[in-house]
Amino acid sequence: MMASDKLRRRRISGMAAAEAPSPLKPPTPPRDFTAPEPKILRVRSDKKMDFFTASLALFFRWGSGLLCEGYSSSFVSDDEIPPGQYALKLRGRRLKETSKLGPRPEKPIIIYEFQSCPFCRKVREIVSILDLDVLFYPCPRNGPNFRPKVSQLGGKQQFPYMVDPNTGIAMYESDDIIKYLVEKYGTGTIPTMLSLGLLTTLTAGLALMCRMGKGSSYTPSTLPPVPLELWAYEGSPFCILVKEVLVELELPHLVHSVARGSPKRQDLYEKTGHFQVPYLEDPNTGVKMFESAEIIDYLRTTYMLS
Repeated sequence: MMASDKLRRRRISGMAAAEAPSPLKPPTPPRDFTAPEPKILRVRSDKKMDFFTASLALFFRWGSGLLCEGYSSSFVSDDEIPPGQYALKLRGRRLKETSKLGPRPEKPIIIYEFQSCPFCRKVREIVSILDLDVLFYPCPRNGPNFRPKVSQLGGKQQFPYMVDPNTGIAMYESDDIIKYLVEKYGTGTIPTMLSLGLLTTLTAGLALMCRMGKGSSYTPSTLPPVPLELWAYEGSPFCILVKEVLVELELPHLVHSVARGSPKRQDLYEKTGHFQVPYLEDPNTGVKMFESAEIIDYLRTTYMLS
């Protein structure tokens, strides 16, 4: 999947290089659609095996992508957490979580990738660790839109392919992308689980093998006029299941990373009165919803072509 040639860098003009083709038809929400009530750690009966296999990634990758850079936590009493502030409650105590993040990019990073690629997974992990917002353009096998776009931008179909509209830098090669993001938006130190060379790639591949190629092949769909928004992080098996479908349907999506320690957990809490991921916002239909299984049903009903 990865070529061994030298790092390619290209100057681009803002977000123009990532423009999507026009959609086939305006999307509409399912008839009589009602967003489900969020239920903590609920696994719908028909998704139990999917959840189990998605969870195995945590074992193979030792939880890489679960925590933000510089994560720390401590248990405090209820009265130490101000009203309206998100903090996980455990046995009458609150878990206070913090992180030490680097400079924040003004515009979201752009990444062309697909879910079942181990090199892409490595980059998704560093995105979660650095708490970056990323506009993902899915490139499933036989996808008609964004795979050809990568060839136009970089000269070849190789993934992942990153574009940083904040600096005008574009590049292939997962390890080079990780190094760039860590130096530009982190502390400069690559996390251990992403610095082990071949072992990192092998364990990333094992993590994805459990899903048997989910998130790799194109399902004919309607392109949305505007990218969807997803609050998620790579360490969550619930989020993995939703990401697979977004890729298969070739739906551009802006991911707001919210690994443990992310300050954006508070943002989501204030927005919805609740924290749980994945959380989907579809600006094309006005739908906003929790619950991974129901999000998958919504995406397929709304965007998949018969």
